[in-house]
Amino acid sequence: MKMHKIRELTLDELKLQLEDSKEEYSNLRFQKALGQLNNPLRIRIVRREISRLKTVCYEYETGLRQRPGETEAKSNPEVNK
Repeated sequence: MKMHKIRELTLDELKLQLEDSKEEYSNLRFQKALGQLNNPLRIRIVRREISRLKTVCYEYETGLRQRPGETEAKSNPEVNK
């Protein structure tokens, strides 16, 4: 999933997508251990997707990024010093 699509998701959708990606990563690792993995590159792709999702979730939770539909920016007291 590309970053521009991830940024459009709400926080609940992000967390749901993160759970799905973690489950897919677990399944891929299991398939690799059994020697049944057809596309080993998929492991890297899913791992990076998990990192992107975690990053955007963290930005929303800390106020570094606005959720879609919000108009007023939150002020960060660390930046204003």
